[in-house]
Amino acid sequence: MEIREMRAFVAVVEEGGLSAAARRLHVSQPAVSQTVQALERQLGVQLLVRSNAGVQPTEAGMTLAGEARAVLARHDQAVAAVTRHASGSLLRVGLPLELPPDLMSRALADLAEAFPGTRVQVVHAATTGQFELLQKGELELGLVRERPVGPEFDAMLVLEERLGVLLSKELADKLGGSDGIRLDALVGLEWIGFAREGSPAWHDEVTAIFRSHGLEIGPDTTAGHSLISELKFAAVSGGGAFTLAPPNWTQPIPEHLAWCPLLGSPLVRRTWAVWPASSHRRDLGHLVAALDVL
Repeated sequence: MEIREMRAFVAVVEEGGLSAAARRLHVSQPAVSQTVQALERQLGVQLLVRSNAGVQPTEAGMTLAGEARAVLARHDQAVAAVTRHASGSLLRVGLPLELPPDLMSRALADLAEAFPGTRVQVVHAATTGQFELLQKGELELGLVRERPVGPEFDAMLVLEERLGVLLSKELADKLGGSDGIRLDALVGLEWIGFAREGSPAWHDEVTAIFRSHGLEIGPDTTAGHSLISELKFAAVSGGGAFTLAPPNWTQPIPEHLAWCPLLGSPLVRRTWAVWPASSHRRDLGHLVAALDVL
């Protein structure tokens, strides 16, 4: 029986349910359920009684929970003792463009207080690039625009942004009302977007929504290029183009440009925290937990 399995079972017993235990452990509910089922097969006894109200440990389950708590306490004590001799560790975090600065700043401040020996290195990369770095072991945590598929990574939603559009002020006054702009009012304008290779699923979602509102999508943005704010500002200044932008744009918007919400909020950009499912780093777990409360 592994430490991870013991920790999962104790969480289920203490939380009284699989969903609550999954939130506490920052894993999926099916993963917790599979762990408990594997333990029951391994031990040959029923550990939990399941009902609509949650779960209750059997007598065997209570025995296992008590023994597991003792083992986990000794394990954590040993890890803490060894950690005191470490000179510090590196935690590499991937960030995409256009991320609100306060999303990470508060979580990193919390991490620094709890793990002063951990040094954080930020790597700026698109979603696809971050997944490649995670697979190579060159990132411990990624903030990406697509939820991963499969058991290799764990993921947690940390941000939802209702995107609006950035365009020339003259065009905004012509197309928009007091509440915002309809997406189909942008028909005929060029979309200043992003390369599909950087985030294929998110790119496909955006273009599908565009097409459902009558917008024609031009050639894909040059592969390997990410448009920074200043380039987007220049591209939409002429009045024949628009770009998507969150309401809390990090860069000051020039006076001749305007940000407008999209009526009905048809485009919601989601950012996920993603980390290797096999990771047992306590500082990483603390950072993920700090992001979970934002």
